[in-house]
Amino acid sequence: MKTVMQTTLAAMLVAAPLALAAEKDKPAAKAPAAKPAAAAPAAGTGAVVATVDGKPITMSDLEDIAGSRLAQLHAQEYQLRRQALDELIARRLVEKEAATRGISSDELMRTEIESKVPAITEAEQKAFYEQNKSRIGSMPEAEAMKQIEAYLRQQKVRDRQNEFVNGLKAKSPVRVLLEPPRLAVDAGNGPVNGPANAPVTIIEFSDFQCPFCGRVEPTVKQLHEKYGDKIRVVFRDLPLVQIHPMAAKAAEAGACAADQNKFWEMHAKMFGDQTKLSVEDLKKSAAEIGLNAEAFNACLDSGKKEADWKKDSEDAAKYGLSGTPAFFINGRLISGAQPLEAFTQIIDEELELKGVPLPKTVAATPATK
Repeated sequence: MKTVMQTTLAAMLVAAPLALAAEKDKPAAKAPAAKPAAAAPAAGTGAVVATVDGKPITMSDLEDIAGSRLAQLHAQEYQLRRQALDELIARRLVEKEAATRGISSDELMRTEIESKVPAITEAEQKAFYEQNKSRIGSMPEAEAMKQIEAYLRQQKVRDRQNEFVNGLKAKSPVRVLLEPPRLAVDAGNGPVNGPANAPVTIIEFSDFQCPFCGRVEPTVKQLHEKYGDKIRVVFRDLPLVQIHPMAAKAAEAGACAADQNKFWEMHAKMFGDQTKLSVEDLKKSAAEIGLNAEAFNACLDSGKKEADWKKDSEDAAKYGLSGTPAFFINGRLISGAQPLEAFTQIIDEELELKGVPLPKTVAATPATK
């Protein structure tokens, strides 16, 4: 069921965006070691794993020390299990459908997938080549075009496979019960965009001066467009003051705007032009979005909102965060300026676990400004 890309070009094109997706801002010097939250399921956290002079060291103690590293391993393990589970589900659905039609699974796949995938046109190959020329490098154009054709064909086959299997799921409802690892993340008092009863909560730790935070904001907007009231986004501040000198005051500006119920307007203004985050610029932006200038300026000058972002930063350290942006989707971490697909995969899984129908598919666009 799973298409595997084996060409040199495919490897180049897959590796590059994955590397870019992981990009995030980090402070120049590593912050003091913080106590990360436990990443593994709560069961067994009291188990004794060692004793020193008769005094126990429990699994919970172990996770307090290695929680953030263990969280990554737990997430990788879950991904492998989930991929295998999806393949098994698809195989059983295909076998059932083939038996119903009185044909083999191979014949069903040829009929419903291979024969229904349109040929790759020369125009599609050329367009892809032009868009990715810098990543293709010195490969001769003729050779690149052959590999592009194979790559695009594999993409279309995979898309058709997913479409067909999703149709089979509609006829034979599938419920996935495999639980992913997740952290218990406090939403704090951050501004919220979305209903309180949304099945998916996304807690975002971000920095208004961080370029990668700015890069991912269009993706967050796409998530709202795709999922509507199925998600709510909570914004928490993590200004990396060591490398972004204007980020702290920008965080305070957001909090001051929230006092006048215009946080999201100020949020859009600051991410809309990250070069305009000086105190003077922040006051000008506040006036432009219709805030009471006198109240906003007094709030910003007083520094009374400093405690808010410091509390958010302290909480972020407890969760093992040292860079921005970082997102917890129902407690599942996404770190860095990831593409839309990285978010939708987890959100779709969360909706599936809760038995919530998935929205219709929308085209993905790069998370760039």
